[in-house]
Amino acid sequence: MPINHRYGVRVEQTKKPFILGLGGTTSPVSSTEVALAISLQAAEAAGAETELFGSDRLMALPHYRSDPAGLNQTGKDLVELVRRADGILISSPGYHGTISGLVKNAIDYIEETSTDGRTYLDGLPVGLIVTAYGWQAVGSTLAALRSIVHALRGWPTPLGVGINASGGMFSQGVCTDESVNEQLKMVAQQVMLRAETR
Repeated sequence: MPINHRYGVRVEQTKKPFILGLGGTTSPVSSTEVALAISLQAAEAAGAETELFGSDRLMALPHYRSDPAGLNQTGKDLVELVRRADGILISSPGYHGTISGLVKNAIDYIEETSTDGRTYLDGLPVGLIVTAYGWQAVGSTLAALRSIVHALRGWPTPLGVGINASGGMFSQGVCTDESVNEQLKMVAQQVMLRAETR
């Protein structure tokens, strides 16, 4: 029987935890999105319901609050997925030493939850994945993501996965580096350990 970490008691879990995967680039076959998909597969294998909010939907999001008419349907869908989430995996490329504008724009939509009963990501486990073509951008981007998650009251997992993808380890939806695969599975497992269904 799983433990409710908030109260330290064993509880009967009647539904699968929902883990949202948020991230990618403008390409659905980018190393960033493939890494996120691998991690989500590990969460699903551990018993989660999962959904990937990747490149196609990221590109359909207008700049946050840029439209006087309000959120478009993609923006509304993202906010509802965040509200449903029992845990989140965020994956960003490292562009010029920090997260991409595409991913940051999606994260900005979490502001829509500021008046909810659960404000922002309060208490949620959040696993972080960064891909870049060099270690410097990996480290600074991972640090930036951790700061953002803290600002949103989330709990970054102990392991953040930093991947130097310059060696071409991602191809046709798979990662050929077994140590990276293991890290992607581990970050998903850490999110699952703290995920509480609501």
